[in-house]
Amino acid sequence: MDLQDFSPDRISFVSSGTAEANAAMDRLRTRYGDVGAASADVIVALGGDGLMLQTLHKVMARNLPVFGMNCGSVGFLMNDYADDGLIERLGSAKPTRIAPLSMHVTDVDGKTFDALALNEVSLFRTTYQAVKVEIVVDGRTQMPELICDGVLLSTPAGSTAYNLSAHGPILPIDSPLLALTPISPFRPRRWRGAILPNTAVVTFRARETEKRPVSAVADNVEFQNIAEVVVREDRSHQVTLLFDPGTGLEERVLSEQFRY
Repeated sequence: MDLQDFSPDRISFVSSGTAEANAAMDRLRTRYGDVGAASADVIVALGGDGLMLQTLHKVMARNLPVFGMNCGSVGFLMNDYADDGLIERLGSAKPTRIAPLSMHVTDVDGKTFDALALNEVSLFRTTYQAVKVEIVVDGRTQMPELICDGVLLSTPAGSTAYNLSAHGPILPIDSPLLALTPISPFRPRRWRGAILPNTAVVTFRARETEKRPVSAVADNVEFQNIAEVVVREDRSHQVTLLFDPGTGLEERVLSEQFRY
């Protein structure tokens, strides 16, 4: 899609629902109009990173580009907010395409579920007991038993989110890599995870599930009492984020690596 072709009658606005974001949406709709998401060529999201992820999931099937403006707290995926010059900003915006992770879950009763994650797929303990997880990469067991609070597999876009908080590596946004990171590992205590090619198929198998129940989360979709989770990159579903020139994810990820 040629961003130079954007005009006010093909824009739709969404808000995180806060007073600040709603007020911004009212001003922008009055100024630029709003054709609704079904007729839009671009979505302008007003809020924080949580709203951006929700919006990207909603428009993924149509591959509508999303331009975020920060009306929240973190805003790593957002541009700076301004009332003026929106059409010009959209016309000069730089696209970043992100492929999600596909998560296939089998629970302890044999039921299966599927979900997509733009940031990460995570496994968590759901009681006071640490979980025991076998980690299989491309059909080969690489970690027979990880005892931990959880473990996650992150995309490059998600590597600066929960993955970074769990002391995982920051991945360049255009790198063909995934970050596999333990959450509070107990045994092996010194294991800090692995960097995998984005072609890898990663299987997590929960052990002693009656005693140590595990949940699996793809971004904000959670499944309880899981037995096995298979994760792989899914390039058939992609999303497009728009950034002001010089402020894209590439620059932000690079800058994040030098913060302390």
